[in-house]
Amino acid sequence: MKYRDLQIQTHREAPNNARTEGFSFLVRAGYLTRENVPTKLGEHALDHLRALADGSFLFLSTIGNEKETYFAIPSGNVEVAYCPSCKYTERIEYARFVKPISAEHVPPLPIERISTPDCNTIEFLANFLNIPKEKTAKALMYTRLSDSKFVFVVVRGDMQLSERKLIAQVGDIRPATTEEIVSAGAIPGYASAIGLKDSLIVADDLIPGSSNLVAGANESGWHLRNTNYGRDYSAEIVADLIQAKEGDTCIECGNLLSVLSTLSLNNDFENVLFALAETHHDEKGLTLPNPTAPFDVYLMHIPGKELDTYAKADEIYNSILDADISVLLDDRDERAGVKFNDADLVGCPVRVTVGEKSLIEGMVELKLRKVKEIQLVSIDETVEKIKSILKP
Repeated sequence: MKYRDLQIQTHREAPNNARTEGFSFLVRAGYLTRENVPTKLGEHALDHLRALADGSFLFLSTIGNEKETYFAIPSGNVEVAYCPSCKYTERIEYARFVKPISAEHVPPLPIERISTPDCNTIEFLANFLNIPKEKTAKALMYTRLSDSKFVFVVVRGDMQLSERKLIAQVGDIRPATTEEIVSAGAIPGYASAIGLKDSLIVADDLIPGSSNLVAGANESGWHLRNTNYGRDYSAEIVADLIQAKEGDTCIECGNLLSVLSTLSLNNDFENVLFALAETHHDEKGLTLPNPTAPFDVYLMHIPGKELDTYAKADEIYNSILDADISVLLDDRDERAGVKFNDADLVGCPVRVTVGEKSLIEGMVELKLRKVKEIQLVSIDETVEKIKSILKP
């Protein structure tokens, strides 16, 4: 393929919206626009990665499980729970972990109705009563889309609900309206599962073992002390509903989990290209490894005073293509320095330069992207030399 056919536009300066060096070089090399839209070169690179499929993952430091592969990067849009010890990896909303079960075995105490003015959040309630959040019951309320059923969820006050885990149990949901909450017998900010009507009650599996929790009284400004699952209310569904967080205990090995921002690589080749750029670059541009680079060879000519260097470059270009080696021919009449800079930006594994001085001796210059040394290679041996470099 030829440079001008792809309408490649490189940039000397990093874009002002660059989130990372990888993104910066993809824009500077002409793979992406500043708005993160693939150019013709970018689309060609993505098609190439699709043809490689998962083979490109071999050139990345990834984490994952049998379902999905991730690339860890601070700007990533997918959070995962990850165990550095056993490598357990799962999207955070689905991750399992060892839950902190209370060691105390306190018998159920009588319910006590208590005044709790302006305590319509767990934070306010715990501070007002001077108790830990784990001694409270958090209420979350939804409406199931399939049948408009009111869904009342109970989790421990120090835990965060994973809506994905809830959906896996009850189906698709939306937040309940105030009217729906009141119709079920609850009061927003002061709700509990006690005394509800026509409701599907769902409890996290920590709740049955958590005794004497403070929960809403279903009356504004009031809570109930010492509510207990089984005695005061029960649930149609008891399941793991909690989202993992940094420092939770790994379900597989008992060590601590980390929470990482990542890119999901499965079937998202834009993310694969981004991860490759983030991993494989230097101060001059991309250093994409074979076979992930969109072209194996960057072929360029330096305009001469006496010899037609472009004609010879075009001849070499066709011989490389005939050998089933992908090649990008820089067919512009630009200065050598501009072409060398652009070759480094684009990041092909091999650069071949056709210049007048070397042509007089029947040679071309061959340089690997990641090394400084330049080799002089006979024109007739160029293709075989490239093959030997690119072979696995």
